[in-house]
Amino acid sequence: MRELPWPDQRALAYESASSSPVLRYPDPAIEVLDPRFVSYRLGNAAVERLWTGGRWTEGPVWFGDGRFLLWSDIPNNRMLRWSEETGTVSIFRSPANYSNGNTRDRQGRLVTCEHETRRVTRTEYDGQITVLIDQFAGKPLNAPNDVVVRSDGSIWFTDPGYGILLDYEGNKAPFELPTCVYRIDPRTGQATVVADDFDRPNGLCFSPDESLLYIVDTGASHTPGGPSHIRVFDVIDNTQLRNGRVFREMAPGLADGVRTDRAGNVWAAAGGGGAGFDGVHCFAPTGDLLGKIHLPEPCANLCFGGRKKNRLFMTSGQSLYAVYVEANGAQMP
Repeated sequence: MRELPWPDQRALAYESASSSPVLRYPDPAIEVLDPRFVSYRLGNAAVERLWTGGRWTEGPVWFGDGRFLLWSDIPNNRMLRWSEETGTVSIFRSPANYSNGNTRDRQGRLVTCEHETRRVTRTEYDGQITVLIDQFAGKPLNAPNDVVVRSDGSIWFTDPGYGILLDYEGNKAPFELPTCVYRIDPRTGQATVVADDFDRPNGLCFSPDESLLYIVDTGASHTPGGPSHIRVFDVIDNTQLRNGRVFREMAPGLADGVRTDRAGNVWAAAGGGGAGFDGVHCFAPTGDLLGKIHLPEPCANLCFGGRKKNRLFMTSGQSLYAVYVEANGAQMP
C-alpha cells in the first residue's frame, strides 16, 4: 500500500505519556461487567494518555503502513499526527477546515468529513484534495460528521450538522437539508440517502461481515428527551438499509464514534454521563454491556490500530488515550 506524502511535521511540546502517574495492575479504569469481557482485558495493560492539549478531539484513523495515527482537534481547526515509533505528536494539517471524522479507503487514502466546507474529501497520494461530495439535491450538506468505507469501496457518512449549529466547531448557518445518512457509490460517485429518520446521526460502523450497519443518534445532545441510542440496520444488496431497530440505549449519556472487533462486539465512545459513564463501552453483538474503559473526560471517537490491530485509540475531550486489549479491529483497509 502506498504511503501518502505527508508534509513536514512541526513538533508539539505537550504533555507526554512519561508524566503519567503510576497505576496498579490490573488497571481499575478497565471494568468487567460481564464474564465475557475478561478475555478482552489484559491484566498488565493500562490505559495510557498519549497526549493532551486539544479542545475537542475526534476522528482517529490508523495508518499501519506508516505506524502513525491521525486525528482531528476540531475547535483548533487542525489535524494531528502521533508517531508509534517515537511517541511524538506533530501538526499534520492546519488549517483543516474544522475536520471531524476520518477513515481510509481501500486504496489507503485518507477520507475526511469537514465542518467548515461542509464536505467529504479524499487526500490523494500526492497530497492533493479531491472533493467527494459537498451538496445533495442542489443544496449544501449540513456538516458531515463521521465516515466509513465498505469493502466494495462505497463511502457511508452521517450529516447531523453540528458544524453549523455554532461557530466553535465550524460556521453557524441554517440547515438546508434534513439530517441524513448517505452512501456514495464507488463507480458513479453519486450519493443516495440510506437513512432519513435520525435526529442527529453520528458515529457509524459495519459489523465484521458488513451485513449490519450500526448508527448512533445523539439527538439528546440538543433536545431534552431526544434520542440517545445506537441503532442497527440490515444491509440489503450492499446499497440499502432495512429493519432498523435500537441496539442499545445510552442514557444518561450518549454514544459517539463506534467500531466493531472481529468477534462482532461493538466498542462505543461514550460521554455526557459523567464519572462512571464517560469512556468506552463494549457491547456484545446481542447488545449486552460487557465492560467499560473509564476515562476522566468524555470520549468522542475511537479506532483500533497498532501492528496487530489490538490497540484501542480513544480521542477524548482534550486528550488522546490508548490501551491494549485482546481484541482486533474489524474494519481496517
